[in-house]
Amino acid sequence: MKANAPKRKVFNDAVDMLTGGEPAAAGKGVQMLPVESIKPFRNHPFHLYEGERLDDMVESVREHGVLVPAIVRTAPGGYEMLAGHNRLNAARLAGLKEIPAIVKEGLPDAEAYVYVIETNMLQRSFNDLSISERIAVLAERYDKVCGTKKRAEILEELQALNGGGGHDVHQQAKSREIIGKELGMTGRHMARYVRCKELIPEFKDMLDDGSLSMVAAVELSYLPEEEQAAVKKVMDQNCIKLKADKAGELRKAAGSLSEGEAQKILGVDRPVKPDAEKPVSVKLPARLYSRYFSDVAAKDVQGILEEALELYFERKGA
Repeated sequence: MKANAPKRKVFNDAVDMLTGGEPAAAGKGVQMLPVESIKPFRNHPFHLYEGERLDDMVESVREHGVLVPAIVRTAPGGYEMLAGHNRLNAARLAGLKEIPAIVKEGLPDAEAYVYVIETNMLQRSFNDLSISERIAVLAERYDKVCGTKKRAEILEELQALNGGGGHDVHQQAKSREIIGKELGMTGRHMARYVRCKELIPEFKDMLDDGSLSMVAAVELSYLPEEEQAAVKKVMDQNCIKLKADKAGELRKAAGSLSEGEAQKILGVDRPVKPDAEKPVSVKLPARLYSRYFSDVAAKDVQGILEEALELYFERKGA
């Protein structure tokens, strides 16, 4: 119980910050920090607001300022954001030079991650998260926040998912019951999410947009990163939608899967086209499109972007 006390304190601190309690503001209190001195938490797993939600937040910050202080920790050259990434982004867009923040001195990584995960979970329902965000929450929250016993149970679930033997069925049931009550999902379902932590970012994005099934994603997660990248390249350059059975075949070749072998498994009977021949899709936020192209014909947008990019890189290279 004593060993979990620091984590409990950090968690309660985060709760107080988001529910308006006083304890979080105790100690050194709130400071005004330059916006440019704060960098995002490394590998921040949550997506920033976009579209109308972002526009509303920017308008609110522009009118009222940042009302709820962010939480940061000291970092080389400034500060690292723990709780308040969207507030920081909105403040930048609104033209603010400073935001209120509570500074945590010398906070270790494990405790810092409690702020990152738990403050987001307090503001949003688990069901509201994207698949990649759920993966991050389940993989990291239980690894770094929960006790050793619960972590061991989760690892057992992963072993069962991997087809490993020697697991205790009764222990699995207990694990499912514990986790299911907390997040409303079965232990086996949760194990799939945790397994997908091993995916490269491109495949996590595909999970988010629905172009990759969870079953296929789990199979791909057993490939080393470089082999996943090779598979993604073949898929992109040949417009392949990966099915679970093909993903299973790829998994069987894990550890020795070359790009050529991936082509054979995926039924590609022609050489991979050079990267330059394949068009790349780039998403432009609605607010930028609205700001610059609201009165421009769709057929003229590409030309304007090409001219702007040429000018940008000319100046940058000068």
